[in-house]
Amino acid sequence: MKTSTLLVSLAAAAAFVAALPAAHAATPRPVVVAKGLANPWGLAFLPDGRMLVTERAGRLRIVDAQGRVGEPLAGLPPISAGGQCGLLDVVVDPKFAQTGLIFFSFAEPGSEGGNSTAVARAKLEGDRLSEVRVIFRQAPKVSSQHHCGSRIVFARDGRLFVGLGDRFSRKDDAQTLDNHHGKVVRIDAEGKAPADNPFVGRAGALPEIWSLGHRNIQGAALHPGTGELWAVEHGPQGGDEVNVAEAGKNYGWPLVTYGRNYGLGTRIGEEGPKPGYEQPLKHWVPTSIAPSGMAFVTSDRYPAWKGSVLVGALRSQGLVRLSLDGRQVTGEERLMGNLNARVRDVRQAPDGFVYLLTDSADGRIIRLEP
Repeated sequence: MKTSTLLVSLAAAAAFVAALPAAHAATPRPVVVAKGLANPWGLAFLPDGRMLVTERAGRLRIVDAQGRVGEPLAGLPPISAGGQCGLLDVVVDPKFAQTGLIFFSFAEPGSEGGNSTAVARAKLEGDRLSEVRVIFRQAPKVSSQHHCGSRIVFARDGRLFVGLGDRFSRKDDAQTLDNHHGKVVRIDAEGKAPADNPFVGRAGALPEIWSLGHRNIQGAALHPGTGELWAVEHGPQGGDEVNVAEAGKNYGWPLVTYGRNYGLGTRIGEEGPKPGYEQPLKHWVPTSIAPSGMAFVTSDRYPAWKGSVLVGALRSQGLVRLSLDGRQVTGEERLMGNLNARVRDVRQAPDGFVYLLTDSADGRIIRLEP
């Protein structure tokens, strides 16, 4: 082969490689960090590198950096575990070094039956919790094992956002302000409604409500650039959504939705857009992915993913990466299908690695390594 021809061929090959999608070339490999967790739901990182993991049946464990799973921590309040409900999310106080506090959500049984999603705070002291106090209770309690939500997200000002489900049997409540079903609520670390919440002072409205018209939020994260709350929620048959949950906004459920009735395929309400209701940034039809945990990628460990948002998928068993341009979703990539596992939570750790939590009787913590 002549030198000139060889150089042309090499240049063409280099151009071809350069044109390949960067994310494809950089897809990380899953490494199992810990296993043997029973239907784990929420994952949080302590400053010393240990992890807190909730199990839906009502156990909170510490997993050390070597992947050793500790015994259940003592001190949890009574938990109504069954169906989709139980011990759910867990987050660490951003000022943990000073306060020692963690916050967790769970289905709280009622004294006269029923349950509701609650948020508690506690001090982590060795292998137990102390000073446990429930700071928020979803109202009213209902007899249901479905659509408990929920994710807890610390805002930059130290307040907490909590995504809540509509409890399935009470879907119409998502459109009224006299209850917490199908809402995002915003509270301070003591459980009080901040004075600048959008419905404070409105007659008949619960002051904790931040946004309404949600179905079942199981993933949420703070946008690293804007500080906005992004959330993913389950539709029924299709209609899963990605939204930016803004103060006072209505996200439509069940009046405006792309989802259909289970088994029937008949319409629920109307499809958007419709004045007065927010359009999702992204929705999935006709097949649901059943979205759960959510995390923005800011780490330099994943150059091709930086600026994307990752969403765990339960039904489609894997990870969904959404590329973004501001609020516009510009692309979707399905990943980790070889796990054959329901991905319940997604977190970017302080060390920059992305961790996944798989939901099964033998659940795993998985680190994605470039």
